[in-house]
Amino acid sequence: MRLIFLLVGCAHGYQTTHLPHRAPQRASTPQCLDVVVPSVAKKAREEGLRKVPRGEKDERPEYMKSKCNMYPRKVDVMNQIEGFVQEQIDAGLLLDQDKAWQPHDFLPDSEKPTEEWFDEVREFRKMAEDLPDDLLLVLIGDMITEEALPTYLTLLNTLEGIDDPTGAVDTAFGRWSRQWTAEENRHGDLLNRYLYLSGRVNMRAIEETIMRLISSGFDPDTRCDPYRGFIYTSFQERATKISHGNVGKLLGQAGDKWGSRICAKIAGDEARHEKAYQSFVTQVLSIDPDGAIISYADMMKTQIVMPAEKMTDGKNPNLYNDFARVAQDLTVYTGVDYASIMEHLNELWKIEHVTGLSPEAQEAQEFLARLPARFRKLAERQEKAFARTPREPREWSWLHGRVL
Repeated sequence: MRLIFLLVGCAHGYQTTHLPHRAPQRASTPQCLDVVVPSVAKKAREEGLRKVPRGEKDERPEYMKSKCNMYPRKVDVMNQIEGFVQEQIDAGLLLDQDKAWQPHDFLPDSEKPTEEWFDEVREFRKMAEDLPDDLLLVLIGDMITEEALPTYLTLLNTLEGIDDPTGAVDTAFGRWSRQWTAEENRHGDLLNRYLYLSGRVNMRAIEETIMRLISSGFDPDTRCDPYRGFIYTSFQERATKISHGNVGKLLGQAGDKWGSRICAKIAGDEARHEKAYQSFVTQVLSIDPDGAIISYADMMKTQIVMPAEKMTDGKNPNLYNDFARVAQDLTVYTGVDYASIMEHLNELWKIEHVTGLSPEAQEAQEFLARLPARFRKLAERQEKAFARTPREPREWSWLHGRVL
């Protein structure tokens, strides 16, 4: 999963410079960050979900229970939408594992007789040998980001009300996060093998980058808040779909049918995951519109943190920014795409038409309504600036030191 955007937002305006990553300040003692309100009467226990009816005591040990220290109201909303999440799982937003595609389906078949397999590998390499280096770089960056999957599951398990305290909790949210991870895991596996078989890249340097990225971690500023978490993933999955889809088109234009098919399949997965996360937010909006809109606006007032922003190969301290510029120049993912995603989410969630809001939520609503147009103007201005200033040549360890 990957999101590239070079415009940095702030509460009072937006600028086109990169800001150093700053860890969010944390209070020294736990604080309650929302208002506790009486919970809505629980529905009948749903089959397969661990719900405790009102009046009954939850006998599970504390370590098996979802944490709800800071956001009790939002945890209550998560409890209310859990049945909906299970319905989405049952409706096919997660794949039937017996029928799901696997990386082996899209690569030269190693189970064939040796010479037949060699013939397929030769065809595979023939298609990859003329791919331009800038396209290979974007594909490598996509793969590295997908391979950092452990950090994304860690993110989901920080979100109160949807976390998986044991690693195997029997709830709809637990099932969703684990199988979502299992589906996403195929993406890095497939792209990794594709690049390995191409013979065009320095796999050891790439593997070192993956190891460093996972070790560095990832903080998208979701603050253990399930609303912020689902808003982030709603945005991120759509961005990833756009990126993989555009890379696939470029590979097809370059004559690589293998790579084009691979990226199209991955983009299809991201589209399905996008639909799921966005539907979760739609449900939250129907129950707690004030909280959802305030959280959405707050997320958009600052830079959307990129999953691979701490990417490094141990040599180039600006590796991520250099990689992002290459992707921008290829129009794989641009600031205009970022603005388009905001427009899409505003329309999908009908942000401008939500009524009955508090004064604070109304202010957030007005901010969100104006924001996409502001970003689009800045993004278009940025693209013109990039066109006037070609990027400086860089030596890339991923490409055996080739300069691009």
